[in-house]
Amino acid sequence: MNEICKLLNITHPVLQGGMAWIAESKLASAVSNAGGAGIIAGGSAPIDYLRDQIRKCKELTDKPFGVNVMLMSPNATDLAQLVIDEKVDFVTTGAGNPGPFMAAWKEAGIKVIPVVPSVGLAKRLEKLGADALIAEGTESGGHIGQNTTMCLVPQVVDAVSVPVIAAGGIADGRGIAASFMLGAVGVQIGTRFLASEECQIHENYKNAVIKAKDTDNAITGFYSGSPCRCIKSRYTRKLQEMEKNAAPPEDFEALTVGSLRKAVVDGNTEEGSMLCGLIAGMVNEVKPVSVIMNELCSKASELLGSEF
Repeated sequence: MNEICKLLNITHPVLQGGMAWIAESKLASAVSNAGGAGIIAGGSAPIDYLRDQIRKCKELTDKPFGVNVMLMSPNATDLAQLVIDEKVDFVTTGAGNPGPFMAAWKEAGIKVIPVVPSVGLAKRLEKLGADALIAEGTESGGHIGQNTTMCLVPQVVDAVSVPVIAAGGIADGRGIAASFMLGAVGVQIGTRFLASEECQIHENYKNAVIKAKDTDNAITGFYSGSPCRCIKSRYTRKLQEMEKNAAPPEDFEALTVGSLRKAVVDGNTEEGSMLCGLIAGMVNEVKPVSVIMNELCSKASELLGSEF
């Protein structure tokens, strides 16, 4: 029972990434039932949908689970209140400053764990009362910073006194053990859970993850200030071409709006955004979440020389 296990009342210090339109009740409950911390993604989804997902998750597990609040979403304020109303165990946050919501969350007994891409932001959020921090390297899928996990995690660990969770490029027990050597006391994993039986993404998307090699990734939105890592496709090539030619922002937005849903729900791998981390080349088989968790923790225990 390390710091993260005690904080979240979980068995294994493994958080499942809050992947927008991907992390829903079935995946989150499966991770929690396997001893980790499942997370439902808020993203920009309708509040009624998210309320339903939270309640479904409570039916599927009696273990703790959390909700990811993307603070740049237009409905962030409503979601911030929803997690209080539904008595969620913890929240992770990204894409903004959770400061305006921290007091209300803390008063409601909700643990707050922001995702940080830099030491400076980590220090600021610790002062605001964060219970722990997720130091996420650029290897992650989705929206990313510029610092790598290897460089970012030990610097954040040295800069703050709250527990630090490592994220970005972790898909097996070796990655977990390496994260602990860097000073983290937990990990957040997203891409490995894309290839789980309980993950509800379209089979076309899931197969693309399994087939992806180490070079099959692309970053879009770099010059617009909102870089995002995906699997290479006609969609990413088109966006990169538009950026290179300085296309108007409205043209760029028109292509990206709804792109994640196209991949997740419709299985459109040509026009959809298949968010995925750099570690996809190590993800080669779809397995149940329980098996994935057992493999992760068994190898980490072997390498760390203690029960994980």
